[in-house]
Amino acid sequence: MRTAEIHRNTAETQIDVTVNLDGTGLYTVSTGIGFLDHMIEQLSRHSLIDMNVKTVGDLHVDQHHTTEDSAIAIGEAVAKALGDKRGISRYGSVYSPMDETLTRVALDISGRPWLVCKLPFTVQKIGEWDAEMVEHFFHSFAQAAGITLHIECLYGSNNHHIVESAFKGLARALRQAVEIDPRKADAIPSTKGML
Repeated sequence: MRTAEIHRNTAETQIDVTVNLDGTGLYTVSTGIGFLDHMIEQLSRHSLIDMNVKTVGDLHVDQHHTTEDSAIAIGEAVAKALGDKRGISRYGSVYSPMDETLTRVALDISGRPWLVCKLPFTVQKIGEWDAEMVEHFFHSFAQAAGITLHIECLYGSNNHHIVESAFKGLARALRQAVEIDPRKADAIPSTKGML
């Protein structure tokens, strides 16, 4: 089983995360930010990665540390569960529609973290989650997981739909990338011999 457990304790947050890359999309999520919980639930359900995420953060300050550290812990757990990445498909890409919105997500589990994120928000908050924290979540996750991640909303007008299509797109692309390629299950998918 490709599983991992991360405990991240700082002066700002206390976080416990478990993941199972070969799960069925079961989750329990509690960060103290309702819309963030909803998005992590979408990430789990549509990637088929089982996730348990429990974050207690300094929300009396703002949402930054809770968002950032939750993303870091989830990314670290995914990276740890992947191990040496032997046999994975490595790449994933998807077009993710949600009503009037269409978002493209492409990723490479490369060991070279990078984020390109183009999401056209027109509001300051989605639910009670600060809109600027959406890109920061993706950045922190990509850095911690060692993923090259490109997310672009091609069009859309509803801010909720834009965020949700991005998270669902990430989930589906991640599902493709972490799956074991039966033709090369014993090989690391790189000419370098490591990722």
